[in-house]
Amino acid sequence: MSALLLRDLRLAVRAGGGFGLGLVFFLILATLVPLAVGPRPDLLAPVAPGILWLGALLACLLSLDRIFALDAEDGSLDLLATAPLPLAGVATTKALAHWVTTGLPLALAAGPLSLLLFLPPGALPWLLLALLLGTPALSWLGTFGAALTVGLRRGSLLLSLLVLPLYIPTLVFGAEVVRRGAAGLPVATPLALLAAITLGCVALLPFATAAALRVNLR
Repeated sequence: MSALLLRDLRLAVRAGGGFGLGLVFFLILATLVPLAVGPRPDLLAPVAPGILWLGALLACLLSLDRIFALDAEDGSLDLLATAPLPLAGVATTKALAHWVTTGLPLALAAGPLSLLLFLPPGALPWLLLALLLGTPALSWLGTFGAALTVGLRRGSLLLSLLVLPLYIPTLVFGAEVVRRGAAGLPVATPLALLAAITLGCVALLPFATAAALRVNLR
C-alpha cells in the first residue's frame, strides 16, 4: 500500500497529473465571487461558509476521473487486480492519495482565501476542522464513483452526475459547522454528523469500490 501510495503521489505532482488544479479553481472561485458581488462584508460574510465548502467540493470533482482512468489506459489496473494487495486496499490507497493531493491542500488554503470573503475570524478554526474532517468523505465517495465509470467514454460527466448527489450531506453539515462557529452557536451536532459520514465512507466504500472494479474488469 505504501508503494502504491508513493506511486500515485508522484504521478499526481507530475505535469498533467492534476496536482494544483483544484487549488487554482478554488482561488479563482474565491476571487470571482467578491468581484461579482462587490467587496461588501454584510453580503459576503453570511454566505462565506457555503461558498468555501462549495468551492472545495467542486475542486475535488476536477481530479476524480484521474483516479483509475490512467491505470485503466496503461493496463496497471489489471495488474493491481491480480496483485497480492486486495482491491479494497487498492481503493483505500487511491482515495488516500486523492485526499493528500487535493483535499488536504484545499483545507489548508481555505483559511487565507476566507479573508477574501470576509469570513469572521472566529470561524476560521471551525472551517479548517470541518474541511479536514469532511474532505476525506469527498475523496472516498469520488473514488467509488470513479470505479463505477472507469473505462466508459465521457465518463467524467457521468461521474459528476453520480457523485454530486452523494456529496450533498457532507456539504450541508460541513457548511453548517462553519456557519454555527461564526455565529458562536454550538457545533457539536453537525460536527458529529460530519464525522459519522466520513467514518462510514472510510469503513464501507473501499469494499463497494472493489466490487465495482471487479464488475468493470470482467
